[in-house]
Amino acid sequence: MSSLQSIDRAMNVVKVLASNSTESWLSITELSKKCELPVSSMHRLLKAMIRHEMIQQDERTKLYGIGNIWLEYGLQVYDTMDYVSKIRPELERLIHEVEENVYLSKPIGTESLIIERIDSDKNSIRVYDQLGMRIPMHIGAANKVMLAYMPDKQAEEIIGELLPEQDRPGLWKTLKETKTMGYGISHAERTEGTSSVAVPILSHFGKVEGAVSIGFVNFNLTDSRLEFLIEKVVETGKKISAKLGYHS
Repeated sequence: MSSLQSIDRAMNVVKVLASNSTESWLSITELSKKCELPVSSMHRLLKAMIRHEMIQQDERTKLYGIGNIWLEYGLQVYDTMDYVSKIRPELERLIHEVEENVYLSKPIGTESLIIERIDSDKNSIRVYDQLGMRIPMHIGAANKVMLAYMPDKQAEEIIGELLPEQDRPGLWKTLKETKTMGYGISHAERTEGTSSVAVPILSHFGKVEGAVSIGFVNFNLTDSRLEFLIEKVVETGKKISAKLGYHS
């Protein structure tokens, strides 16, 4: 088996364990079935992955789970983004002001990754998007605002992979409107009865580093409430981008 094939198989195991919504631990038989590998091959692969802390095995149940190394790597990524010192305080300030759930997303190829979610304890109705969830870049306010602020060539490549040609003009029109407004907005794109507003996070050179968004239910949503949420998320985006060195 080639090194590339081994990497592909190992990452498939990681994806299965990370995306398993019903249980966080699986048996070797379950992994073999989900990854379409013989048990003997899976056993060798799992032993190698344990050595590198990519996965772990419960000594009592003998089930396999995701390794702690991914948390370590994730925290290192947070650190490189100046997350704790520059981004987190602004997200906490925002949630106290709007009393709605706040999200931080990061673009990864044709998808975005939710890398932070702070829930408001003042709101009994929760809009819940799972931490670590991947979302195609053409769906949702956060993703569209990131696309809108990317260089045209980069956005074209992403859109070209995600949408058939006949659906692209409509998205380009939305992206143009989004950049003109300075924020993204979406209604019931992923969950009925919910909306979101979002702004991009830009680095020193204007590169899109991510997006901050507010998720909320739109039942009895007033124009003044929506304007307030937009104002606050725009203000937060500008503050974070300024901290990362961006000057408009």
